[in-house]
Amino acid sequence: MEGHEGGEEEGLGDQFERLPDEVLLDVFGRIGDVKALGRCALVSRRFHALVPLVDSVFVRVDCVISDDPPPSSAGSAQAAAAAEGGPPAARGRGALAHLARLVLGGIVRPIQALGQILSPAAATVSRRSAAPPAAPAPAAADVSHHSPSEVLRSFKELRRLHIELPTGELGIEDGVLLKWKADFGSTLGSCVILGASSVSSKPPPPPAAPPPTAADSSAASPDSSREPDELGNIPESLYTNGGLKLRVVWTISSLIAASARHYLLQPIIADHSTLESLDLTDADGQGVLTMDKRQLQELRVRPVSASGNSHRTLMPALSMRLWYAPHIELPGGQLLKGATLVAIRPSEDVLREGGGIEVAGPTGASWILDAFEEPYRTAAQVLLKRRTYSLEMNSF
Repeated sequence: MEGHEGGEEEGLGDQFERLPDEVLLDVFGRIGDVKALGRCALVSRRFHALVPLVDSVFVRVDCVISDDPPPSSAGSAQAAAAAEGGPPAARGRGALAHLARLVLGGIVRPIQALGQILSPAAATVSRRSAAPPAAPAPAAADVSHHSPSEVLRSFKELRRLHIELPTGELGIEDGVLLKWKADFGSTLGSCVILGASSVSSKPPPPPAAPPPTAADSSAASPDSSREPDELGNIPESLYTNGGLKLRVVWTISSLIAASARHYLLQPIIADHSTLESLDLTDADGQGVLTMDKRQLQELRVRPVSASGNSHRTLMPALSMRLWYAPHIELPGGQLLKGATLVAIRPSEDVLREGGGIEVAGPTGASWILDAFEEPYRTAAQVLLKRRTYSLEMNSF
């Protein structure tokens, strides 16, 4: 009886080995997470041979090991506060210097840290220079302290790749909203930015409020929160107290963060000629960089142009559309103050297609709306109905 039971257990164990390779690859593809796949590869020789053939992988970067002290968010917060207010003379004297400190001071170190995440050499140096951990060394399958370039090198059939950074590059104040999505080929294809100077919950209505009239209902709609002179003039809240300058900082900072991600992805793209889609996000939900099959191929054929000595892609001359609302009330009860939407495309592409960023009609604005999930998609939809401001930016 015991021999029979042992044979039965052995037979059951063999059932899994009888599954075709295609089925196992489908299972591994559904797992996706590179750490879990690393552990699967240790189970058997067959798994070890099949895991590198998985075509869809998700890499979550757990931490950044850096030799530099973490960037201070206090300086960025003070600078952002100074952009919103402060004595007029002080704002006037140091406008350009303040803008440079705010943008470069808040971005340079995060770019260096991002380079340590994505660069194999830098990751090795960081590991060697870091203090030895008190806890036991991680198992071979734990790839937290290896760069994605190192981890992905063994995958030979990679088609879809999603990398998630532990945090966004832009240190912003609590309560400030800043989200962006950019797509790249060998250079920027488009970028959409949504920002708000503060996000809060709508206060509850007075208990004895009278029933709303038709006029009141219209005034309470999200799209009707207009300043009296907005249709004919620039809203006062946009150009006073450094409001417009702050939004320029948001735009430049988001573009620099996107171009740094793009530049540092080159080794991964070069190592995987089969790659058809690539998404680089962060756990904060701050920024998303995407590349499709055509854009990936374009990058392989046309090398990236670096911006000076910095580790980021050169930005072309850009055409921008900006929409602004002093406040927007979202369906879930959130209130966005100083809500701003910026749609960006290379000036060369815009001129080739007729001289303007097309946002009219149900499909013209889809690339803008699709950049965000709810409730921010609704915020973008509301902003698109407001007055448009056009801006131009030189290559940088």
